[in-house]
Amino acid sequence: MIEVLVTLFILSIGLLGVASLQFVGSFSNADALNRSQAVTVTQQLAERLRANAVLSSTGNGLVVHNDYFDDDLYNFANLSGCTGANPYPCYCLAHPADIPDCHGGDCNQAEFAALDAYEVSCSLASSNPAATVSLTCTDNDGLDADACSSGSRHRIIVSWPTESWQNIDRQLNAACNPVAGAEPRDCVVLDVTL
Repeated sequence: MIEVLVTLFILSIGLLGVASLQFVGSFSNADALNRSQAVTVTQQLAERLRANAVLSSTGNGLVVHNDYFDDDLYNFANLSGCTGANPYPCYCLAHPADIPDCHGGDCNQAEFAALDAYEVSCSLASSNPAATVSLTCTDNDGLDADACSSGSRHRIIVSWPTESWQNIDRQLNAACNPVAGAEPRDCVVLDVTL
């Protein structure tokens, strides 16, 4: 009888290790899914920028329309009427009337910027409703009319909330967490020069 109890005790310790491994694996899988989706979305936005860029009238290179840098176009900030934590079913299952439908090719550059921002936001919200996308520019010529002149660095950031587990402090990336004391976030950063 004592041998059976000792065997059960050893077996239960082994099963606790397996359960812990499963728990850690689920967090790692969730992080990997968020990261791979973020990489896909940053590449998608970079390709859309390249596809809609035009030759600069003031320099050698390409520029995109200034509306691409309007924060209100991303993450459904320009749309209203949605309640709930998940914006995907509200905004993405049916094309909103406020977003131009440029699939026929009959849009100007500002309308393409609005459509691209909407579609990128939908791609991101489909897998992680709490993730956000942003596009900024480090303009190398502030004297022209372009928000991001040719040869300037475009920075695409996709970020999402992250959790610490097993009381392990995470080293937070400053690019993902520009505001001290805010909710900790992970991110993928892609720099593009057109």
